[in-house]
Amino acid sequence: MPTDRTQQALARLADLTPRQIVAELDRYIVGQADAKKAVAIALRNRWRRQQAPESIRDEISPNNIILIGPTGVGKTEIARRLAKLAGAPFIKVEASKFTEVGYVGRDVEGMIRDLVDSAVEMVRQEREAEVEDLASERVDERLLDLLLPPIVASTAAPATAAAPHAPGDPLASSTGVFVVSPTGDVKQEEQADASAERHRRTREKLKVLLLDGQLDAREVEIEVAPAQGPMFDMLASQGAPDSMENFTEMLREMMPQRKRKRVVKVSEARRILLEQELEKLVDMEDVTADALERVETLGIVFLDEIDKIAGEKSQMGGPDVSREGVQRDLLPIVEGSNVQTKYGMVKTDHILFVAAGAFHVSKPSDLIPELQGRFPIRVELKPLTEADFIRIMTEPENALTKQYAALVAADGASLEFTTDGIAEIARIAATVNSRMENIGARRLHTVMTTQLEETLFNLPDTSIRRIVVDAEAVREKLKAIVEDEDLRKYIL
Repeated sequence: MPTDRTQQALARLADLTPRQIVAELDRYIVGQADAKKAVAIALRNRWRRQQAPESIRDEISPNNIILIGPTGVGKTEIARRLAKLAGAPFIKVEASKFTEVGYVGRDVEGMIRDLVDSAVEMVRQEREAEVEDLASERVDERLLDLLLPPIVASTAAPATAAAPHAPGDPLASSTGVFVVSPTGDVKQEEQADASAERHRRTREKLKVLLLDGQLDAREVEIEVAPAQGPMFDMLASQGAPDSMENFTEMLREMMPQRKRKRVVKVSEARRILLEQELEKLVDMEDVTADALERVETLGIVFLDEIDKIAGEKSQMGGPDVSREGVQRDLLPIVEGSNVQTKYGMVKTDHILFVAAGAFHVSKPSDLIPELQGRFPIRVELKPLTEADFIRIMTEPENALTKQYAALVAADGASLEFTTDGIAEIARIAATVNSRMENIGARRLHTVMTTQLEETLFNLPDTSIRRIVVDAEAVREKLKAIVEDEDLRKYIL
């Protein structure tokens, strides 16, 4: 039975019908209705499985999907937005970086370990958000203790503050004052009460200044844990085996945690102390248990470039000897197996796998039959047309035109795209795609970057505050490049 927190994550799916999921994807991705429908059904089935009787729940397998289509049509974006929408652990990996066991390269089980790392980080951030207010209060109190040390109950002189105080500084009133009666007796109780009252009033004044940010430039001395030495970086370097990473983690835990003192500004101290307080308040064992369960229940693995490990049987052998080997290593992971991670054992039976590939040279049928059977849903994405490019630049909430307008606005100028200007950019992008390699919507990035290169370069130094991109401006800037075959290969 899922824990309460996993139930909360599943409850978010209960409010998302397949139509609502498609509508949400439409906000960021143009077209590809068939692919959106397939992933929406697969996501809804995650919640439906949890509502099924326990006797059959474990028998319901996820609907793994293969997205077939050229680059730049939205395959990766669909999977990424889907995971974000569901609040599910998500990892994107390239099948081409895995090799058959016994060859140089990463073990295929590494993608499950990466998925667990992603889930742990996601759950940890959720826990930190829940206790952030409490942690901030504790940080304020610790900063006040550093700025105004507490009164020591002794006859000795009070401790000196961490930094010298200027005349009129609220911290300057923290020095002790002896109250003497007319007979010459020291009134200890009155002195202690008066000193405590002054200390309390000064602390309240300081707290107001601290929360207002007026003490951010003051320096305080705090204890910090030093960064791990180069030995750990070398052991955990990129490409090292996963077992070496686990060994590195074990070494870190065994090494004594020596702390050193640093003098930093209050603003920097707040960040460091907040990390320390969050670490104290968040139970990492609880985070790990929740993350492992969420991976097994809601995890999504996006396996890109799966066509790179497929090939005709006649091509097997020689340098491609590991292709079929990678498929056979992937098979138990996709079918359902136990993978050992540094956080514990993970069952992959109900992780959703979404594979994608262009399949220019090979076909899905070139995959080994056993692996084909684990991806029962196949969706072909359509190449993008000139009309799609126009929609991509105008309809999504993160459209390229809006992105560039925001960049230009940072320099105090405005950027406007006319209707005919957008149409001309779309036409050029579609033309270049048809004559050269079709890279889909990514071609819009190259065209618009070339179009606005001089504008973005000169903007801080020019007096022009309004830039209008119309069809004439686009043709004037890009005509020579589009007509020059050799130049187009390098620029567009």
